Amino acid sequence: MVTKLTLEYDGGGFAGWGRQPGLRTVQEELEGALRTILGETGVDGRPLRLRVAGRTDAGVHAWGQVASYAHEAVDPQRLNSLLADDLSVLAAEPAPAGFDARRDASSRTYCYRVLARRARSALERGRALWWPGRLDRAALERCASVLPGKHDFTAFTPSESEHSRFQCRILRAQWSTRDLAAGGVLLEFWIEADNFRRHMVRTLVGTMLDVAAGTISGERFELLLAGSPRSKAGKTAPPHGLALASVSYAPLVPPILESA
Repeated sequence: MVTKLTLEYDGGGFAGWGRQPGLRTVQEELEGALRTILGETGVDGRPLRLRVAGRTDAGVHAWGQVASYAHEAVDPQRLNSLLADDLSVLAAEPAPAGFDARRDASSRTYCYRVLARRARSALERGRALWWPGRLDRAALERCASVLPGKHDFTAFTPSESEHSRFQCRILRAQWSTRDLAAGGVLLEFWIEADNFRRHMVRTLVGTMLDVAAGTISGERFELLLAGSPRSKAGKTAPPHGLALASVSYAPLVPPILESA
């Protein structure tokens, strides 16, 4: 018996997804609510623990995070009554035997939001990076256009990293823009891949913004995708502009029944 949860949360008040001693995390709060209702042990006889599709860092939001656990589904309203207002369970549904939110994910999609205008925003301050300086939108689009495909993202991963593989296959990458009534533009960078390295999206965005500001060339950005060291890429954009937008899973193929 496995349950699949779909979640959203404001990452501003959390030290990330994973449990950390003395810090407030999404995993700890959600597991605590589940254990209050279901008890300490899953149906597999092990401590009730969540598996998550993507371990978000401190300050990163989620619009469609997915987690799984080995126990029956619980009414989301009942779970939400035990959770703070910045964390919400959107759905809880039975999943196939053996389903694992992390291992079975075929891709994940992230969105990074940038507010480009001279005046700061009172409403987007925790949801988008404020960018009051020069910004070449065509340069951003050119950077995004070279991302689809398989590349080595060593340059976009922290030097001190637990990762041993740095290759990821980007399925789509694009910038979208929306003119704001009060002036300025809200830009969103959408990227979907089979997997991501830590800080990868934020460093991609920070480096693309450096290209758009004229401090890094577009040619240099493209060369970074061949496995350059981290020191060759740009800065890491702050976490509050980033959200895990959705997680995709391959459709289940029903077993073939042999005829009698």
